[in-house]
Amino acid sequence: MTEKMRRLVVGAAVVVLAGLVGVPLYIALSPTNDPFAACRNGQIAGGAGSIGGPFTLVDGQGRAVTDKDVITEPTLVYFGYTSCPDVCPLDNLRNSEAVDILEERGISVTPIFITIDPDRDSAQVMADYARNMHPKMIGLTGTPDQIRQAAQAYRVFYRKQDGGGDYYLVDHSTFTYLVLPGTGFVDFFRRETTAEEMADRVACYAGRS
Repeated sequence: MTEKMRRLVVGAAVVVLAGLVGVPLYIALSPTNDPFAACRNGQIAGGAGSIGGPFTLVDGQGRAVTDKDVITEPTLVYFGYTSCPDVCPLDNLRNSEAVDILEERGISVTPIFITIDPDRDSAQVMADYARNMHPKMIGLTGTPDQIRQAAQAYRVFYRKQDGGGDYYLVDHSTFTYLVLPGTGFVDFFRRETTAEEMADRVACYAGRS
């Protein structure tokens, strides 16, 4: 295989992988008019405006809410499901810890948990789960179409595994998204990001918003 062909294959593989898992890739570009350039390592492919957007979902009290209703301050948005055996609880606990660290620094942040399993995660289930995770956490569910639209807006991949009855797993991407009111999505955090690291970066964004 020639060097040119090798580069084409590798490049195509990266594009396919990004499309499969909905990963908002970072690319090393020189900042232009980005007010948050100092808060991140690079820019987001397609621009931050290509991720996120309006949604209508259902809160823990069964009320229809929009993104404007729940994103009223810096917000950490995470997609998962309450029956998730390990990843979701750990990520939500990490997000909650970051919120507490930021509170100690005088910065108020809201953690939001959006289910990708609306068949099992009713409004009451989400309310109970969120309450057990953090007093500020907002749990959101909705119809399958509402969930699909919200997930697509944030480039979230999810797929229900084959299984019988109510016992099944759901594959999904595991990024946490930072959203600012009036600005929208500005950054995302990977699973390996610690609560302290997350708090530092959120504080950077909050200080420039």
